[in-house]
This record gives sequence, C-alpha cells and structure tokens, in this order.
Amino acid sequence: MKIIDLSFETELSHYKILIGKDLFKKEIFADALTGDSVFIVSNETVAPLYLEPLTSAFSDYKVHTYLLPDGEEYKTLEYWQCLLGEMIKVGLRRNDTVIALGGGVIGDIAGFAAATLNRGMSVIQVPTTLLSLVDSSVGGKTAVNHPLGKNLIGAFHQPSLVVSDISTLSSLPRRQYLAGISEIIKASIIADSEFFEWLNSNVSSILALKDPTISEMVERACRIKADIVALDAKESGVRAWLNLGHTFGHAIETCAGYGALLHGEAVSIGICLAAKFNYERQGLSKADYEKITCLIDKFGLPGKIPTGLKSSELISAMRLDKKNSSEMLTLILPAKVGRVMINKAVSVDEVENFLIKQID
Repeated sequence: MKIIDLSFETELSHYKILIGKDLFKKEIFADALTGDSVFIVSNETVAPLYLEPLTSAFSDYKVHTYLLPDGEEYKTLEYWQCLLGEMIKVGLRRNDTVIALGGGVIGDIAGFAAATLNRGMSVIQVPTTLLSLVDSSVGGKTAVNHPLGKNLIGAFHQPSLVVSDISTLSSLPRRQYLAGISEIIKASIIADSEFFEWLNSNVSSILALKDPTISEMVERACRIKADIVALDAKESGVRAWLNLGHTFGHAIETCAGYGALLHGEAVSIGICLAAKFNYERQGLSKADYEKITCLIDKFGLPGKIPTGLKSSELISAMRLDKKNSSEMLTLILPAKVGRVMINKAVSVDEVENFLIKQID
C-alpha cells in the first residue's frame, strides 16, 4: 500500500503522518531520530504483538523499553512518575527519542513524559488502535487523568513523526475497533458532509475491515484533523471543534469510572447528547439529528447515558472541562452535518435540566 504523506505546519512544528502497511522499517523512522538512544513506551497487550518488529527498526541505537498495564485507569500521575523514573535511570538525554507504541493511553502518557523530561524531548507516535490512528496521535495533545476529570494535567507537545500502520487494526478487539469509529464520525460531522455520507454508504465494508475502504477512511479522518490542528495548534479557536461530544463524553467517563467505558464509546454518547441538545434548542434540524444518531447506531455504538449516573455528578464534571472560561459551560454543538458551532455561554441549569430528562 502507498504511504500517504500528511505533512502540515502548525505554530509549533512541522511533521509527517505516514499511513500505510508494513511501516516498521529503519528507513521510515531514520529522519526523525536524533541522539543515540530510543525509549519505547508500550503496554502489556500491544508489546507481545509489535514490540519486536518495531525494535528491529532501531538496530543502530540503544533501545530501552517500558511496559505499562493496559487501560485508561493507568493513565495517572502515579504511572507517569514511574515512567519518568525509568527514563531517568537509563540516562536519556534531551536529544534522544521517546516512542509511543500503543493506543491513546500510551500516546498520551508517553507524550506527556516526553514533554516534561529534560524540559522537552522528541516523541514519535506509533498508534495501534483505530481511535489513536485517526485522533489522539495527531495534534500533540498529551495528558494524564485526575480523579476529578479526564486529561486535566498535560501539555501540548507535537510529535516529530506519526507512523500509522493500518496492519495493526487486524489485531484489535472488536469493541476497540468500533470505539475508534466514533472519532471518525465526529470528524465528518465537524467538517465534511460528503465524508459523512460516504461512511453511511460503506458501513458493511468498514465493519468487515475491507481495504481499500479502511485506508481511505483513515486518511480522510486524519486529513480533517490535521487541517484543523494546522490552523490552531493550541486550541485557542477552531481546534475546539474537535471536542464535539467530548464535554458530555469526558464527564460520563469520569463519573462512570475510568475503564468502565472506552473513550470512543463515551464520545459516541456525547455526540448524540450534543446533537439532541441542539435539536431541542432548534439549532439542528430533525433530519440531521436523526442522520447523526442513526449512523452511530449502524456501527453498534452507544448513544445513551449509562444507568446509575446522576445529572448532578455529570454537571460537576462538566464544570471542570478545560474549554470553560467562565461560570457558563462551553459546548461544541452540531449545526448541521458538516458544520459545528462553539457556544461559550450555555447555562448550567439548562444543561442539567436536559440531562435529567435523558437519565429519566
């Protein structure tokens, strides 16, 4: 398969996102490596599958590895500190390279470690889940969770390279694969109604993991995110569009307990809630509301708040959302398929009353 170069400029850096198959080769990584050591961060699920073939690409370097347990519940300050301790012990220097091999959790915590050790080191993202291929590996957001909120502690730290090997999708559990599709649907709702209709027309092929459909899907979703990030690297404006579904979704993840829902599942619920909220406000047509919820349902993704969660708890978590700049809530809402709006003045009472109705 052809390697697709998605080079783009941001305020902070210039780097490439390579999408293809069988990319764990020395020549793929060569231009992005400096120093004489690489430090690979992975987890206990991904490492047995891909650590050895990836390591073979670094035969000219000292290679160190560190494995974390697998799961969102391990994306914490405690595990970040343990990771930093190991990086310090092996003597990593500022010009060495950190490599994140795994899904969004690994990309986030390894990226945050690279952002903070030695006041900043190079990091290469090697995503192995659909969600990380199309979303978390692109754009330089790094973070760990806090018990009071998801991704509250972190930094913007752009990678020097993203290597997205689509071959890794064949080893994904079905639930993980489907969860990644929510971020792809999100991208189409934000900026590309034609892509949304393409997804609607290719549900069967996408569910069956058929190429070249999968390759096209990943490329189109990455291009949408890359184009937006290139305009606004630090989320001071249009990059906030990418948080469609996340204000509701992050609150649900926090209140349900990290690990109870996959991130993509929480996002799919968040998208449905954002669409329904704006439909009830008459900011989204009934036709587009039904299109959005129908497509999410076609992929077997959840669209309703899990039982047992309380509206008051969800509101408390939403108040801590990083986009808020006042006592009002900031919500990213679909205006139609292919366009979203940023509303920075949504009252807490209005959202809580809406949530009460969804839970009842």
